[in-house]
Amino acid sequence: MTEDEFDAFYATAFPRLTGQLYAFTGDHCEAQDVVQEAFVRAWDRRQHFLSDSAPEAWIRTVAMRLAVSRWRRARRWLELVRRTPPPDSTPGPGPEHTALVAALRELPQAQRMAIVLHHLCDLSVEQVASETGAPVGTVKARLFRGRAELAKRLAEDEADGRVDEADGRVDEADGPVRKESRRVR
Repeated sequence: MTEDEFDAFYATAFPRLTGQLYAFTGDHCEAQDVVQEAFVRAWDRRQHFLSDSAPEAWIRTVAMRLAVSRWRRARRWLELVRRTPPPDSTPGPGPEHTALVAALRELPQAQRMAIVLHHLCDLSVEQVASETGAPVGTVKARLFRGRAELAKRLAEDEADGRVDEADGRVDEADGPVRKESRRVR
């Protein structure tokens, strides 16, 4: 079979086979996928393909088998997922994390970006300067000012007694609790 003959066969048979497989699968996209895959497999044997007594029947059979294989694979995956216990619940952010995020939100955008890129993304000052398009000296100044402002805001949170770091609850009766890990340097 020549490429032109195969192309003509494809053009006439694809819509019909897709409709038939759509009735079989109930999903138009799935029907298109399996019919397309069947045609790809037929392309590999196109030399002998038209000599078969019913090339369209061969494509339909291959497409139906592909659809059934996909159903089986999906069913096995679903059974596996159902048998696998759900992961342990992930605890929410701690009070220190929440306080740090709140304090970061109050910083100017340029300072916040410099601090996040340098301290959380582990970029050097030069890399932060390259990413932000700011001179190295400006990045250093933003880091210095941002850290100072963060330290001030986090110290205010501790002084207000907003967070008891031992258990994460509000504790104004005992006064502020300070820990070295809470201070930003």
